[in-house]
Amino acid sequence: MDFGKNLGFGMMRLPQLDPDRAQALDKEQTARMIDAFIERGFTYFDTAWMYHDGASERAAGELLVDRHPRGSFTLASKMFASLLTCREDAEKMFTTQLRRTHTDHFDFYLHHNMNAENYAAAQKYDVFAYLRRRKEQGYIGALGFSFHDSVELLEQILTEHPEMEFVQLQINYLDWESENVQSRLCYECARSHGKSIIVMEPLKGGALVRLPSEAEAVLRAIHPDWSNAAWANLFCASLDGVEMVLSGMSTWEQLDENTRVFAAQRRLNEEELAAVWRVRDIIKSSGEIPCTACRYCIEVNPCPQNIAIPSYFSLYNLEKFDIKRPFSPQKEYYDYLVANGSGRAADCIKCGLCERSCPQHIDIRTNLEKVSAMWD
Repeated sequence: MDFGKNLGFGMMRLPQLDPDRAQALDKEQTARMIDAFIERGFTYFDTAWMYHDGASERAAGELLVDRHPRGSFTLASKMFASLLTCREDAEKMFTTQLRRTHTDHFDFYLHHNMNAENYAAAQKYDVFAYLRRRKEQGYIGALGFSFHDSVELLEQILTEHPEMEFVQLQINYLDWESENVQSRLCYECARSHGKSIIVMEPLKGGALVRLPSEAEAVLRAIHPDWSNAAWANLFCASLDGVEMVLSGMSTWEQLDENTRVFAAQRRLNEEELAAVWRVRDIIKSSGEIPCTACRYCIEVNPCPQNIAIPSYFSLYNLEKFDIKRPFSPQKEYYDYLVANGSGRAADCIKCGLCERSCPQHIDIRTNLEKVSAMWD
């Protein structure tokens, strides 16, 4: 597989004329950004069925495919199995995507957002077999999937479907050791299966652009001229086996900086990596709920409602730190924990057992109400 240079143009957050209307794209600005991306030697464009309520795929057709030689770029799109209601729907979705994008093939094609629910739907409607046939017919160059779930499920999918050629993972330095996102564990799993890796959410939806002043000072002390985004992107690009880092670029300034950063093909050294880990620790210590994830609250005095208290507090802090956007990965991981047996935050019966064993003396019951108000 030839991914080209290791920066991909994510078409999930394109420039908009109206921020409240997802389909109201600024086509003039988008076309300018697409042109510059290709002119600077980058080739990979990533869209999907639901991005901008379908307008992203149409923009790929009108502003990319219609305006540039088909061999000058590679195009990726995705199938979202949970939207299917029968086996025939896979054919309808795929042919509609070809029509929207004005192309006769996708260079890369993905199962979108693989988690337990979507994997079950893909199996139920034989999506894996359908896409293999499409690949054999020449409509797909390489097959893979994007992933938001536990490392155990990733291991299962890669074992049951070795025909998958690459995996798209949420990786950034804040999520690297997260017990919920499991970036490092998923990365190592994909590597152990010999799969190429595409990184999504390298900036955690923009959250790693806006850092606490103490954290920013750590980075500025080493490279005063580097942006926070450059640090986050280079962390991902420095990982062995990462073939592509996707960036959802919304402005000309973002595209201009990203192409300059990735053109240098630079990797972080040991001093720079140490700074990144220091920044991660500062961010986590600045969370609204000062939980250290020691797990005393659920292991010393087990919760009678089986509420995953440390995990919920970690997700809540990340959500408060994260920018507001239609898609919340934290909400997805919360729902995943609930679906797999954890009690909801709203299930708390106020018994107080957890607080008796908390070394941080956190008002756990009150903070669970905050979690519940956000997601229940």
